[in-house]
Amino acid sequence: MLDAVTLDQLRTFIAAVDAGSFSAAGRKLRRAQSAVSQTLANLEAQIGVKLFDRSARHPRLTEEGRSLLVDARSVADNVDGFKARARAMREGLEPELSVAMDVMYPMEALTRAATHSRKTYPHTPLRLYVEALGGVIKPVLDRKCSIGIIGSLPVVSDEFQSEPLLDLPMVTVVSPAHPLATMRSAISASAVAKHVQLVLTDRTTLTEGRDFGVLSPLTWRMADLGAKHAFLRAGLGWGHMPLHMVQTDLDSGALVKIRIQGQPRDLLMSMSVVFRKDAPPGPAARAFIAQLKQ
Repeated sequence: MLDAVTLDQLRTFIAAVDAGSFSAAGRKLRRAQSAVSQTLANLEAQIGVKLFDRSARHPRLTEEGRSLLVDARSVADNVDGFKARARAMREGLEPELSVAMDVMYPMEALTRAATHSRKTYPHTPLRLYVEALGGVIKPVLDRKCSIGIIGSLPVVSDEFQSEPLLDLPMVTVVSPAHPLATMRSAISASAVAKHVQLVLTDRTTLTEGRDFGVLSPLTWRMADLGAKHAFLRAGLGWGHMPLHMVQTDLDSGALVKIRIQGQPRDLLMSMSVVFRKDAPPGPAARAFIAQLKQ
């Protein structure tokens, strides 16, 4: 009998509770009071639980009814969400907004875009991967993500289309206790080559055999930018970091900026959005990209 419970019965149950009486629920649902009463009686018979105490003038929820009301609302809400997502798909929206984001990208800009997406497309859930180098491209390549935001990987294959987003300021930093911190002028390449460089590594094989921005033969490699940041603060090496991530450290003196000969004074990392040419972004992804461009 439980399998015969219908969504209409649950909605009638919810309406009767919210309206305060069977007659008010009938007006809300545009049904006769007798139809509402019969629907609820059938529901109680099917589940074997008394939902309302009818001994008083107006039916009152039983303890069991109060408990099951929570589940009834959950079921109704889930069905509404299901219908909204199906409607969005029918109208051309993506069933999901999936994004692979370079770990270097400013989190403030990302959260702003995500907030706009939630308001504009509330029934399009967001799936987010935060990676570096080939780890950003691979989910797009494998069609797990519709768009990728790249920066630490400067080249992409011909099957992708890219659009510029922003130039991200970068700095080369060390701990104030590091030997390189005492050098006030531009440091020679031979000097930095004597010290460990902390480098982000690729979780994938897409950049195997290639290095980007590596100047020292002595490298410690890590796949987590937070770990690299902590190692820099601990004086375990030198490395390049996004300015927005270390600005507070520079202001407090926890890290100091160094400059290497042959490198421009203003280091910039070009950030771009990429997607497969055979799978262009849908409306939700396009709106997300537009927010990132701001």
